[in-house]
Amino acid sequence: MHVGFIGLGNVGGKLAGSVIRNGLSLTVLDLDRSAADSLVEKGALFGTSPKQMAADCDLIITCLPSPAASAAVLENEDGVLAGLTPGTIWAEMSTTDESEVLRLGAKVKEAGGYAVDCPVSGGCHRAATGNIAIFAGCDRDTFDRMLPVLTKLGRRVLHTGGLGSASKLKVMTNYLATANLLTLCEALVTSKAAGLDLATTYEAIRISSGNSFVHETESQVILNGSRDINFTMDLVLKDIGLFQQIAEDHNVPLEISPLMIEIMKDGASRYGDREWSPNIIRRLEDACGLKVLADGFPAEIVDDEPEEAGYEVRPKS
Repeated sequence: MHVGFIGLGNVGGKLAGSVIRNGLSLTVLDLDRSAADSLVEKGALFGTSPKQMAADCDLIITCLPSPAASAAVLENEDGVLAGLTPGTIWAEMSTTDESEVLRLGAKVKEAGGYAVDCPVSGGCHRAATGNIAIFAGCDRDTFDRMLPVLTKLGRRVLHTGGLGSASKLKVMTNYLATANLLTLCEALVTSKAAGLDLATTYEAIRISSGNSFVHETESQVILNGSRDINFTMDLVLKDIGLFQQIAEDHNVPLEISPLMIEIMKDGASRYGDREWSPNIIRRLEDACGLKVLADGFPAEIVDDEPEEAGYEVRPKS
């Protein structure tokens, strides 16, 4: 299968690296030509346009920062839809909303193609090693065609149901991760104010019922001071806003979600939309006149697990 990959940002570039590392033919495209340099050095081709890539590739993957960016890549005059040939799969790996996936997916179907929304979860460090989790929303036949590629991009692959279902689950998991980050910020600042050793606090949380994936990753870069998790406040706001919209569309009166949005909006206004998301802790640090730092923690998270063959995760029946 010849894979076309459009969007080589923090996550997309690493996922595209897994494609070529696992021996598949790859054509890449990004507005920043330099983002493709390392992939081209490893054998990838650089595409001339989304239209050309859609004509030449069996599978087109988009991994872009917003629904508007994906729409442009598909619908522009030289976009994917203009070059799509019957049987080609479009896989949306961006974090987006269900309605936009369904809208674009319908256009792909009209052109004779197949659509999948397959966002990833697990952090940039796991995207780099191919150990990330992938959700895939589509019909079962299309999923079976995609599975050999998805198991090279990630370790755990879950078929979530029809087109759009994966996008809804993705923003839900990002909502939960953000809730965890905000409560960890409160716990760490409170521990500092109470005179507790922060390295000991980290281990107490890690070995207890308070532990989580977010703690084992984001708490470390918070304590280091880099706060670099390769994810920014504007992206958090996009994701938790999408989750809030799902709840509103289905008349669910959420109470915590609106407060989280308010907190993240305040953080973005203070420190900038493109500030690393763990630096939301600065709101509490500044309010208390404290710095939550400890020696011995890394500036960035690296996946130290060996790359393993991917497999499908099946829900309990």
